[in-house]
Amino acid sequence: MKTIRHLLLFCCAILGLMGSCEIQEDFKYQPSNVDGKLDVDAWTYIQQHDSLSFLRQAIAYAEVQSLFQSSDARTFILPNNAAFRAYLKENRYSDVEEIPLPILRNILRYHVVKDRVIFTDPALAPSNRPIAYDTENGQIMYLSHNTSYIGLINESTNVEWQIRTSNIEPTNGVIHIVNSVVYYSAPTGDAEAPNPNLIRDTIYALHDSYVNGPPSASQNFGTATTLRVKNVTGNSEVDRRAYLMFDFNDFKKEGVVTDMQLKIQTVFTHGKGVFTYLYDIPGYNWTETAINFNNAQKPPAGNSPVASYMAVAGQPFVFDITDFYKSNAEQGRVTFMLDAQAGSDETTDLASKEHDTMDPPMLISILASGESTLTLDANTGINVSNGGVFVLDNEVLEVSGSAAADIVYTVDAISPNGWLIKGANILRAGDRFTQLDIDLKNILFIHDGENNAPSTLLLSARDRSGGLIEDIEVAINIQ
Repeated sequence: MKTIRHLLLFCCAILGLMGSCEIQEDFKYQPSNVDGKLDVDAWTYIQQHDSLSFLRQAIAYAEVQSLFQSSDARTFILPNNAAFRAYLKENRYSDVEEIPLPILRNILRYHVVKDRVIFTDPALAPSNRPIAYDTENGQIMYLSHNTSYIGLINESTNVEWQIRTSNIEPTNGVIHIVNSVVYYSAPTGDAEAPNPNLIRDTIYALHDSYVNGPPSASQNFGTATTLRVKNVTGNSEVDRRAYLMFDFNDFKKEGVVTDMQLKIQTVFTHGKGVFTYLYDIPGYNWTETAINFNNAQKPPAGNSPVASYMAVAGQPFVFDITDFYKSNAEQGRVTFMLDAQAGSDETTDLASKEHDTMDPPMLISILASGESTLTLDANTGINVSNGGVFVLDNEVLEVSGSAAADIVYTVDAISPNGWLIKGANILRAGDRFTQLDIDLKNILFIHDGENNAPSTLLLSARDRSGGLIEDIEVAINIQ
């Protein structure tokens, strides 16, 4: 019996040693005594591992299997299931197939490096030495490792990631596995940072009130501490609209207006993604102690909103009225009306000028000296394939006259047939990026694969000294 026990212990030890030589399935970074060489290509490897099932689904849905089957040596950065779950949650997708196909293809192509990168390579021996490699989507990826030989992706950029399992060698290159869907975002400074060379001028509402539908249509709410906005039918007992009057002549500071915002503090909103619309209303002879649902004017039929804002719980409502102001600066007094998205049934309470603790509604003007001069040196347009990706650089779009990091573009109007991307973010009207973002290939345009009609991207550019170029139309041509 003693001999049998010794034999069993010896066998268990042998089995333990054999198990320790396998490539780890949990993708936690651990040293391994094997060389990691496989007799299958990257696509076959992905299909064999349940921990990569989301990636397998994404590749099949995007129909890019050939990227992972190519005989050319590539480095494959493979996000595991945890990575995709996090990405889907952050972007409010319930499934991989909800991701727009052009965006998904761009994500997958960025994860394929057009070179063979293994951390046993002598060129990568020094730690903390990021090396730039081209990826299949046209951007670059930095690969390096730390002193513990844990691989790093995009070290020293805005966002970097650790590789969890490295140096797996399929027949067509090298595999590194990560717990995140990665992207490229070179450091370019904060395009949203306040500009110390710009002047701020603020004025406040002369009158503000809300009106309420029947049976309260004749009642006045001018002394209320809130401005209540709600739209169910447009004429019900719970329908409410808010009115505000300002006088542009109250602005006293001089300069070139670069931005104008209407800012109203939020008392309550659910923040369910409902829009509130801002309209210009003719007439300014009303007072907050007399206005009601019956006598308040509505926008003329067919009038479009001046601006809109999607509510975010806990955040003030901010409307960009820059274009409206530039067209109506000489008007003096103006009346704005706030109305919620039709039929949205969303309750919104904003602080009126009578509120005890919150700031009153205000117009904030940002002015520049206008002393510097910017020039548009390049604007060749975006030429993108159907459903493809176009990486902007300074040969495509360049404004000069200041340092690249100090030249800030504002998206004034977005193309209807695709997405403008910075890092992992889809840019929308009002968002900003810098010339340095363009120089470092941080900005992408992804075509939606459906609308092939030519379109435009409308931008404006300014620098930190007040130089301004407006109405930059970037042509988008689908090839």
